[in-house]
Amino acid sequence: MDSHELSVIFLVIYVVLIAGIGIYYSKSKNNEDYFLASRKLPAWLLAVTFIASWWGGGSAIDLVDHAHTNGLNSFWIYGVPVLLATGLMYVFSKGIRNLGHLSQPQLMQARYDRRTGFLLSIFILLFMLIAAAIQVIVIGKFFEAFFNISYETGAVLGTAIVLLYSLFGGFKGVVVTDLLQFVFFLLAGIFLFYFTYTASGGMQAVQQQALLQQKTGFTSFFYKVPDQLAYVITFGTSWMIQANVWQRISAAKTGSDAKRMMLYSFIAFIPLYLMVTYTGMFASVLYEDLPSSGIVPTMVAQIEQPMLSAMIFVGLSAAIMSTMDSLLNTGAMALSVDIYQNHLKPQSSNKEKILVSRVATLLMAAIALFIALKIKSVLKVSWIGSDFLTSGAFVPLVMGFLWYKGSSQAAFYTMLYGLAFSSYHFAIALGADLPLAWEVASTQQALVGIGGAFILYVSLSYCTSSDYNQNKAFIRKANILKR
Repeated sequence: MDSHELSVIFLVIYVVLIAGIGIYYSKSKNNEDYFLASRKLPAWLLAVTFIASWWGGGSAIDLVDHAHTNGLNSFWIYGVPVLLATGLMYVFSKGIRNLGHLSQPQLMQARYDRRTGFLLSIFILLFMLIAAAIQVIVIGKFFEAFFNISYETGAVLGTAIVLLYSLFGGFKGVVVTDLLQFVFFLLAGIFLFYFTYTASGGMQAVQQQALLQQKTGFTSFFYKVPDQLAYVITFGTSWMIQANVWQRISAAKTGSDAKRMMLYSFIAFIPLYLMVTYTGMFASVLYEDLPSSGIVPTMVAQIEQPMLSAMIFVGLSAAIMSTMDSLLNTGAMALSVDIYQNHLKPQSSNKEKILVSRVATLLMAAIALFIALKIKSVLKVSWIGSDFLTSGAFVPLVMGFLWYKGSSQAAFYTMLYGLAFSSYHFAIALGADLPLAWEVASTQQALVGIGGAFILYVSLSYCTSSDYNQNKAFIRKANILKR
């Protein structure tokens, strides 16, 4: 029996196991139970599901390819932004949990007003759709390379597997399956790191190969850092306010548990992203040119032992799907809770709310799949999706915790600015012939986007009225500056 046949068998077993877990947790009583697991999960488990949702899938596998080409400074593309975002979340996590809201838009509505909360729902929905589509792209290419099937078939198959358990189990099902998926991917990541290290000959061989190919600064951490600042700024700020992370913070038992979750995650991310980066660097000795299907799928397909190859394949597939399920669940929360229930039909029964939540999950998956079938890029699309949050939502959200003079009018119009700014650049990235003073996805664009949002927010706050007592009460309840 070859590795492909074994992989199919293991994948079926995995799907049955994960689907069983999802169905087991399908008896959700209300929205808080479906989306936050009734806030009864321990900090360590929330940390694992948080790590699985960020480290798994697109970022880790894509980082291997970038490290193969660019070397150690590739850590700045994903690793540094993750640490920046996690560090910021450590500061704000207690305040987010203390406020006790089910979702980000509900929090924004409490701090500003109803229309600002609704506009944030649109931002979250856009980001989660693009982010989920990226994971569909990754799983589609992974299945395509390993099974020698079409990309379209692989994308549909991967999306269907995720829906089997996330559709029914809600956040509780996502958390439990994330725990299993993290273990699978961790073992697969360790094996690939060890395999590339021993097969390549280690860092000495990497340095010699870099000299041979004239790759200047390949082993330098700080080489051409300014070229990566666009990713640090945009990914770091947008991931800090990523709704699926706030969902996990809100699911913590207490504010202190939320801070512990972020601390555990910050510590874990350092070796995990370094391991992935060095895997790509070691692979530069094994593959002179980047394989068309990527380093990781190519290595897994070439493992000689069928049993090991199949196990690694399932482990990596699990990691990709763990990221996808988190994005779908959070996007569904924005669509069902923040848009449908809060604005379209507030008087819904608990049974209807659960039904709408599941329909929203299905709809999110269908739209993400459609996007993935049309666009097959990863890094640039991911950056564009993050730019919406960085330019439009970062300043109003963060300043809402810190500055009581920030007004609802300032928040609303700052978000409209971010929406227009990011949409303009998105249109250019798609081929629109529009004037632009800098490159799309550049450091200049990132600085102008977030800098313009800050200036607009502060200026409008001084020019418009605000309910200072309400704002002070919100900041006092969040209490992020005190232990």
